[in-house]
Amino acid sequence: ELGWISKVYVNRPAVVRHAEEIKKWKTLKGNWQAAWLLKAVTCIDLTTLSGDDTPSNVQRLCFKAKHPIREDLLKALDMQDKGITVGAVCVYPARVSDAVNTLKAAGCNIPVASVAAGFPSGQTPLETKLAEIRLAVEYGAREIDIVISRSLVLTGQWESLYEEIRLCRAACGEAHMKTILATGELGSLANVYKASMIAMMAGSDFIKTSTGKEVENATFPVGIVMMRAIKEYYWQTGYKVVGFKPAGGIRTAKEAITWLMLVKEELGVEWLTPELFRLGASSLLGDIEQQIFYHVTGTYARQHELAMA
Repeated sequence: ELGWISKVYVNRPAVVRHAEEIKKWKTLKGNWQAAWLLKAVTCIDLTTLSGDDTPSNVQRLCFKAKHPIREDLLKALDMQDKGITVGAVCVYPARVSDAVNTLKAAGCNIPVASVAAGFPSGQTPLETKLAEIRLAVEYGAREIDIVISRSLVLTGQWESLYEEIRLCRAACGEAHMKTILATGELGSLANVYKASMIAMMAGSDFIKTSTGKEVENATFPVGIVMMRAIKEYYWQTGYKVVGFKPAGGIRTAKEAITWLMLVKEELGVEWLTPELFRLGASSLLGDIEQQIFYHVTGTYARQHELAMA
């Protein structure tokens, strides 16, 4: 439906002003903060996307995914029997089997997500992208994080972008598909809105801000625009199951809570579940666990007191 996006206008000064107001929101304290932080943990896609990934560090990541917060800290909060785990483990396709086998051996049902489709640049032929997606699914990935071809956005080839994402969606089969827009490389907030709409029209289960490899990753102005697109898509279609995932540069517990609050404000409480909201992060969990340690003990943990992810 190109008519939806042909005359899109984004009031950038208003969006930026709203984003600045978000940064001034009061920080939660005490039990309220602990509760929001535990909610954030359940929405994390615990990620390792490094060239030196090995089976052993993926296994360590999976163990941390199943036990994201120390058991004694959960007991102190009376949350030890709530089954708190991260939302997913995210790796490269070549490491999917390692993650699937480790989680299966650990007896947990955390989904494995795999980046694909020429991650992070998207500069590979479509046939290669589709083959990579199919392989990742074959290896056991239940979620696929694809990247779009930014050039199609920058040159306004919206029908071609739709067709590319639609074919990726078909290649995913029963796996959920998160579409990474790489918003820092799209040129304008209007393009972010249009790309979000096209991605949803083509069947994306999630729209995601960034690969984490761009110069500019998840920012509040981009998040506002993408969430407004999700809201508009819901109003237009009645389809309420498109999720949102900010990723890249989210490292502190305070930032995680702010993203949760923003989602609650823009989309509503029903979006604050792992099915509709994820945080893409690699180091965030460490800071969250540190803050929970402080809440329980009144002191900050030393480095060796918290297990690495």
